[in-house]
Amino acid sequence: MIGRRTFLAGALASAAAGPFGGIAARALGNIEQRNEVSFFRGPYNLAFFYRLNKAYRIGAGMHFFHSKQHDLLQLTRFEDHAAVDARFDKEAQEWLRDPPAIEPEMPYYSNYVDRAMHTLFRTIDWTHMHHEQTYDVMAFREIPWAEKKAWTDRAVKYYLTMQTPGVPRSVAPLELTMRRAGIMMKPYFNYFRNFYPLDQSLFYVAHWWHPAAYETQMISGNRDQEVAMAQTIDLMYREVMADRPARMLLSREIMPRYSRMSPESANIFDNLHMLHGIAYSILAYKGWSVEEKRAEMYRVIEAMGYQPGDEAFTRKFREPYPSFDPRTYPAWVRSPQGAMGMIMMDMLMEMLPMMYPQGLAKAQRAAIMRQMMMNGRLGIEPGEVPGSLHDAMMQVAPGMRMMPGSTEPGEAPSMMVEHMVQAWKAKAARMPDVAPIDMTIEPSLGPARIAIR
Repeated sequence: MIGRRTFLAGALASAAAGPFGGIAARALGNIEQRNEVSFFRGPYNLAFFYRLNKAYRIGAGMHFFHSKQHDLLQLTRFEDHAAVDARFDKEAQEWLRDPPAIEPEMPYYSNYVDRAMHTLFRTIDWTHMHHEQTYDVMAFREIPWAEKKAWTDRAVKYYLTMQTPGVPRSVAPLELTMRRAGIMMKPYFNYFRNFYPLDQSLFYVAHWWHPAAYETQMISGNRDQEVAMAQTIDLMYREVMADRPARMLLSREIMPRYSRMSPESANIFDNLHMLHGIAYSILAYKGWSVEEKRAEMYRVIEAMGYQPGDEAFTRKFREPYPSFDPRTYPAWVRSPQGAMGMIMMDMLMEMLPMMYPQGLAKAQRAAIMRQMMMNGRLGIEPGEVPGSLHDAMMQVAPGMRMMPGSTEPGEAPSMMVEHMVQAWKAKAARMPDVAPIDMTIEPSLGPARIAIR
């Protein structure tokens, strides 16, 4: 076991490889910043590790397979995707059943992609740092419940200001950042979800786990976190791993109370989790060189990064399940339909008039909707056009008007992006903010509710 998990070999390989490029660079070989920013010091540091160690270790195991997936996608043949998907799914499950003692950083298990696009890994690990800081704040008993938000806000400010601009994820909800990213017509769109469905579903478990862990802390107060977290961990091994979520779950769905306390932190995590999926699809796509993939990856990183003024939109999201108990696993959590699908469908509705100015026949519109739904689910279904959504739309509804930058690596469809951003901001102006949560009343742990299947 120790030999299988030797971090040193990967670390030395990364160190020996040397640095490359910067966030705005477009060619391998430019010098890229590798200075690291340390954790923000506070009385809470390592509270999650010491108090809820099994939960910490589960997250560390998930960050192992989040890391290794990058090199696996870039360095294995796309034609072998089914075998690679099945093999790595088994390996990743081993790391969840027997998680490591400490958390590996991204370069340890993907030193090739680290050398090719280091800022991607800086971006990911910087948000992993925010995960650990905010878990610590919630776990530390000596921070009174009423002060948890102030300490979390302190951690958010540190996260947003202490790294290179473009590295911190946005505090705006995915409704805005996905429109900025402009990826729906890119040739890699949903490649990972469709061609690596086992691995993707395991990452859906990870994206359930992180908000479920926060919400478990939120419902148990300072006193009962050990008992509640043991119940959530048991649920993961007993039910969630056996019947995995079929979509990326958003913070507002799984941690509604934490999202009301710190929408900034919640949105940061959603933006990172979406970045994970985009990165895997870019790396899985066989039609571009590594330089082209790097150009596209860095464009997306910047588009989904923090921008001054994003604070005005932090609470602009719906709260579909405000009383959700993370110790339960109801059918809506497992379903492929949820908040993320609604975001993508809204974006498609905004795009269609620009892509088909001549209009669409009823049958063509229905065919696009069917392909959109299938493309957003795991694997390739009967009747689905394999590949990207763009490929499917071109087949079922020929005559699409191509937007400049829609399909090219490193280019943004600026007209489309601007149209979608302005359309969403107009909706947001009419949307009430999600209300803050009252942190003056510390919760007490009750029995887990029985989920309706």
